[in-house]
Amino acid sequence: MKIVSDKTNLQVLYEDNHIIVVNKRVGDIVQGDKTGDKPLSEVVKEYIKDKYNKPGEVFLGVVHRLDRPTTGIVLFARTSKALTRLNELFKNRETKKTYWAVVKNKPSQRSATLVHYLKRNEKSNTSKAHTKEVPDSKQASLDYTIIKELNNYTALEINLHTGRHHQIRSQLSAIGSPIKGDLKYGFDRSNPDGGIHLHARKLKFIHPVSKENIEITAPVPDDVIWKAI
Repeated sequence: MKIVSDKTNLQVLYEDNHIIVVNKRVGDIVQGDKTGDKPLSEVVKEYIKDKYNKPGEVFLGVVHRLDRPTTGIVLFARTSKALTRLNELFKNRETKKTYWAVVKNKPSQRSATLVHYLKRNEKSNTSKAHTKEVPDSKQASLDYTIIKELNNYTALEINLHTGRHHQIRSQLSAIGSPIKGDLKYGFDRSNPDGGIHLHARKLKFIHPVSKENIEITAPVPDDVIWKAI
């Protein structure tokens, strides 16, 4: 799809009257939090307001989120009707999300399904992956496939079956393959930009209004390791 850029350095991957999809950068927060930093949702609102000369408040609905150190596809709703329908799609798992991750320690199998029970720790903002069910845990499942072997790292393509807190990060860490730069989950050093090598690469969903099948792919960050994949 054609990529449109504007003066805010926002990378818009797709937009119409009902939805807008952007390629999130490292460090962007999708929605406002206690840091008080300007969220991506506000940047997108300003972009819409400027581009279409909209008077008054711009409506923008947050449909899903990505962790601050990750990059890739974020979908927003531009109308309340689209927001309601997209929320239903995500809730019923009628979307397909594909991620790319660069990890240390090649997994023992080229492809596999990982099933863990994740228990969230609100205090440390982490989730621990257990092989058996423990109190207050939630089942988490994903498929991974090795897509490229690099000198010191391995690139994986991941398809999520569930959408748990820090799911990919904690599940890959649990099999001894932490994501590059992810200090929280066992990688030994941070990336210079403070991000991690986890990228929301593709999103497939049914358009909330036109009912067309939409498939969006987000270019990887401008980084030597990503470009090698």
